[in-house]
Amino acid sequence: MTKSVSVHIVTYNSEKDIKECLKAVSKQSHPLQALVIIDNQSKDQTGEQVKEIAHLFGSKLKFISNVQNVGFAPGHNQAIALNDTDYVLVLNPDVTIEPDYIERLVAVMEHNQHIGSATGQLLRKANREMIDSTGIVMNSARRAFDRGTGESSVQWSESGKVFGVSGAAAMYSRRMINDIGLNGEFYDGSFFAYKEDVDVAWRAALLGWEAYYDAGAIAYHERGWKETSRISQPLFVRRLSYINRYKMMYKNDTLSEWMKNIISLLPYEIASNLYFLLREPKVFGAWKAFFKELPELREKRRQLRKKIALRHHQNKSKA
Repeated sequence: MTKSVSVHIVTYNSEKDIKECLKAVSKQSHPLQALVIIDNQSKDQTGEQVKEIAHLFGSKLKFISNVQNVGFAPGHNQAIALNDTDYVLVLNPDVTIEPDYIERLVAVMEHNQHIGSATGQLLRKANREMIDSTGIVMNSARRAFDRGTGESSVQWSESGKVFGVSGAAAMYSRRMINDIGLNGEFYDGSFFAYKEDVDVAWRAALLGWEAYYDAGAIAYHERGWKETSRISQPLFVRRLSYINRYKMMYKNDTLSEWMKNIISLLPYEIASNLYFLLREPKVFGAWKAFFKELPELREKRRQLRKKIALRHHQNKSKA
C-alpha cells in the first residue's frame, strides 16, 4: 500500500521563491495526498503566485491565510493538525526538491520503523556543488549546526544516521509526530522560529527515535538571513536565536548531563554571554519572555520526563 504523504509550507513574503518550490513539489514521483500552505500575513504577492500555479494540485491544495504572523513553528503545527497522512514533509518555500526526494525518504523510513525523521542532501542553490545541510549535529556545549555546511558535496556521498534533520526539507513520520508531542504540539509553539527543528531532534532522540540522512535525495536551498552578519539582523531575530537555545536546554537537558559536559559548556556560556553584554546587550531582553513562559516550559519538561520514564519501562519489559 502506498503511504500517504502531505507537504507543508509556511510562507511569509515568499513571492520570489514559492512558484519554483511548488513546481518541484508537483513533479514528485511519490503521489501526494495533500499540500498545505500556511501564509503568515504576507505583504507581497505570495498568495497570487500560489493561485497561478494552484491548478497543478487541484483539490489537494489547501491555502490558509493567517490574519497575523504566528511564526514558523506555530504555522507548521497548524498545518500538521489539518491531516493525518503517514508522512509529513516540512518544506521551506526557498527550497526545491528533486522528483524522487519524497519517494527516497519514505522508502528509507518504511525500511526502518525506528527512523522518525529523514533528510536528503541539501545543496546551495547558488553553488550546487556546495553543501547547505546534511542534517543537524549538536556538540557538548549544546550548540547546533547544519552538518557539512559550506563543504563540497563529494565529501557527503555516504548515507547514514544523524542527530537530527534541518527543518528546511524535513520528512517526519506521523508515528513520531504523535509520539513526541508536548501539550498537543509537535514543534514548540513558543519558539516562533529558529532552533525548533533542533528541539524536535533532541526530544525525539531522548525518546528513542532515529534520524537519517539519504545522500541520494537531493534538494536545493536558497538560504536567507544566516548568510549575512548577525548585527545586520533584526533584534527580534537575534533574541529568538539566543533564547531558544536556553529553552531547549531547560526542557531537554538534565543536571547530570549538564555537569558531565561542564568543561565544554561553561567556557562557551561565559564567552558568548560576555560577547552579548559588550556588543549586543539588548539581546538579553529575551529573558523576559523566557520567564514569562517558564510555567509552560516547566510543564513540557515534566511531560517529556514522564514519556522518557515510560519508554524506559516499556523497553525494560521487552528485554
